[in-house]
Amino acid sequence: MASATVPLLDDDTIPFGEEDEMRDPSRAGQKYTHPYVTFFHLFFRGAAIVIYMFCGWFSDSFITSFVFVVLFLSADFWTVKNISGRLLVGLRWWNYVDDDGKSHWVFESKNSRVNKHEQRIFWLGLILCPVFWGLFFLIALFGFKFKWLLLVMIAIALNAANLYGYIKCSYGAGKDLNTAASDFVKTQLFKNAMDIMTRPNTAQPPTNVRPTGVV
Repeated sequence: MASATVPLLDDDTIPFGEEDEMRDPSRAGQKYTHPYVTFFHLFFRGAAIVIYMFCGWFSDSFITSFVFVVLFLSADFWTVKNISGRLLVGLRWWNYVDDDGKSHWVFESKNSRVNKHEQRIFWLGLILCPVFWGLFFLIALFGFKFKWLLLVMIAIALNAANLYGYIKCSYGAGKDLNTAASDFVKTQLFKNAMDIMTRPNTAQPPTNVRPTGVV
């Protein structure tokens, strides 16, 4: 977690943890507090996957496909790292170099109320997309498509960096990654089980139905 000696980011116009004060009050009580941020959290990474899968339908040029996929991957990396993680789940990770030239990694978590729907979408997008790129890696590897393998490795690196950073933010910078990942999976399974158990049963039997038959 960030300590008192950690400097502020140069572009930190809104101090971390004070985003709720800038929230639009007209969206209070709505299902999604940050609909545009939620959309772009999924759009860039989804677009990169779609372009990778179907780029052969529109162009035979590997360079063109490579450039477009990398552009969307870069936009996704920047958006998730700097915007959606901060607003949707209250987490942030970053790096700074001190006066001695030593690099420091900072993993921050703010204690504030987050939207459960946005939180679920954030983590699903963060976890599922690396799984897709992992499958693409195997397909390219066993299909001997080595030029596409380079592109897939770039995608895995960018997606894995954000996934690693936010797991560290969520479960503590001092924890081992295997322990943090195990805790994360257990927590998500417990939350899903509790949601199913506490979900109200909408199919209630009618109470004012008269018995049929002859009196």
